[in-house]
Amino acid sequence: MDIYGILKQLPHRYPFLLVDRVVELETGKRIKAIKNVTVNEPFFQGHFPARPIMPGVLILEAMAQAAGLLAFDAMGQAPDATQVYYFAGIDGARFKRPVEPGDQLVIEVLIDRVRAGIYKFKAVAKVGSEVAVEADLMCTMRSVG
Repeated sequence: MDIYGILKQLPHRYPFLLVDRVVELETGKRIKAIKNVTVNEPFFQGHFPARPIMPGVLILEAMAQAAGLLAFDAMGQAPDATQVYYFAGIDGARFKRPVEPGDQLVIEVLIDRVRAGIYKFKAVAKVGSEVAVEADLMCTMRSVG
C-alpha cells in the first residue's frame, strides 16, 4: 500500500501521519509498514536538538497507526466522519534503541485477539535488525458526533 492508500484509510495528516508505506499485509493477521525518519521532522527541533531522537510516544503512535490499517483491512471497511479508531491501552512497552534521523523504522503488528470490538495487537518497531520498541496495543472503534 502506498501513501495514497494510507491516506484513504487513516485520518491523520502531517505532521502526525507516521506511516509512509505498507510493504506486507496479511488480512486479519499481520502488517509490516515503514516510517522513513528524516531530519526535517518537526519534533527533532526540540527533542534533544544536539542529538535528536524520535520521541518514544511517536513511535508508539506509528505502531498504532499501522495497527489501525491492519484492523480496517480485517473489518473490510475504512473509517468515516462518524467513527474514530482510538488507542485503548498500551502494555509492556519497552524502548530498546533510539530512533534517529536517517533511520528507517520497520513496524510489524500482529492481531493477537479481538473481543467486544477491542483489538489487541503485538507490535514491534525495528531499525535494521535491532528492536527499537515493542509493546502490546489495544485499539477500538467508537462513534463520534
